[in-house]
Amino acid sequence: MRMAREIFYTEMDSPVGPLTIIGTKENGLCNIEFGSIGDARDKLMAWLKKHVPDGELKYSNEELLPVVQALDDYFKGNHQKNFDLPIKLHGTPFQKKVWNELLNIEYGSTKSYKDIAEAISAPKAVRAIGTAIGQNPVPIIIPCHRVINTNGKLGGFTGGLDKKIKLLELEKMKCL
Repeated sequence: MRMAREIFYTEMDSPVGPLTIIGTKENGLCNIEFGSIGDARDKLMAWLKKHVPDGELKYSNEELLPVVQALDDYFKGNHQKNFDLPIKLHGTPFQKKVWNELLNIEYGSTKSYKDIAEAISAPKAVRAIGTAIGQNPVPIIIPCHRVINTNGKLGGFTGGLDKKIKLLELEKMKCL
């Protein structure tokens, strides 16, 4: 009988509300959900069943402390250009291509969905870009909040537009 893989979670308070953070000892950060574990449990269990069917969710603040510290530094404005954390992304090759391109959006700036589509040589795939961005498993770390519509409007955000606005304002203030 095969043992279940340990998938750790912890929670942290942030300026955009509680965050639930998921990761493994071997691969690092896997998922960040807006909300507490109670709010995110059903979504996380569906994610676990799909991506790590032999995984067992266990609480551990210690295992995820580097992620919590990096996010805390980000929210305090003590942030370098990019997060330096090991990440295990679960997604299609197209999604991973989009998510990796989001890492090129500089702190305090924005790009449009069209900009992202052109950057990955898929200029007609703007809707697919939006869908992939909406599936980003590690928001904030992979800065999907920095993507806006071509007309300058915010567009959607999985965590809610109030959180997107707060993240963009936080970064703008820290860039002044």
